[in-house]
Amino acid sequence: MLASWLNSPFFWGNVLFWPVVIYAGVCAFFYFFQDYAFFRPEMLPKHFSYKYPFPFEEHTFEMEDGGTVNALLFKVPNARGVVYYLKGNSRSLKGWGKFAKDFVSKGYDFFMIDYRGFGKSRGHRSETTLFNDAQTAYKWLCGKYPEDQIIVYGRSLGSGIGARIASWNDPKLLILDSPYYSFLYQVRTYGFWLPLRYILRYQIRTDQFIKKVSCPIFVFHGNRDRLIPHKQGKMLAALAQPGSRLVTIDGAGHNNLPDFAEYHENLYEILNDDELFAEMLQKAGKKLVKAA
Repeated sequence: MLASWLNSPFFWGNVLFWPVVIYAGVCAFFYFFQDYAFFRPEMLPKHFSYKYPFPFEEHTFEMEDGGTVNALLFKVPNARGVVYYLKGNSRSLKGWGKFAKDFVSKGYDFFMIDYRGFGKSRGHRSETTLFNDAQTAYKWLCGKYPEDQIIVYGRSLGSGIGARIASWNDPKLLILDSPYYSFLYQVRTYGFWLPLRYILRYQIRTDQFIKKVSCPIFVFHGNRDRLIPHKQGKMLAALAQPGSRLVTIDGAGHNNLPDFAEYHENLYEILNDDELFAEMLQKAGKKLVKAA
């Protein structure tokens, strides 16, 4: 009797039914609520007034689908160019604006946007809108600066967006700060048991974008980064074209690169050493074209 019951389709149908239902439910929950796991925005009222110790302009971009993207442009006299900084997945420009000092102090204007749902930016957020909004802002910058004076800097979440933008355009440099090999690769570390290729709405394939970037690439990564391990930065640098470089900050984690003198020394050299830039271009098979 027991043997026949165990061998019956009815028994096994009941045994497998609930695990399948629960697994499907977990997948559906992840699909619809993953934004809450990946993004930690700080929203600001539209009348919020930014305050910083150095000059800046505030801009708002109206997107075709009705979304809006808020941005800040910090300016210095006789700037050598502009750093287009694509930030991480938390807070808003109110807190991230402090990083402007790391670049204006090195002779560069500094430009940053808030992603939709962050700060004063509004509208539906998706991988496509992240890329398209960042591209719209880049094209606006091209109307203010020669493209060979624009440096794209992607930090953490922004590293994949920065690589996408650099692959679509021809900036002077691409700098990746604590980057992930791809968002899919990073999430798979924790969600390997989920069918991520089908339910992950942000795959952000940095590994594919970086192969299409024609400008020199510098990858900054701390060797004690526990959120996005150093090996991912190393893997990306290996995919980049000749003339690119991995800068390992010894002892640094994910959120404290600016606390290390080595970071600032390398960043200053990258931004201001024309001989280094010419060397990187030569390795990449490109020629330095000086503005008239």
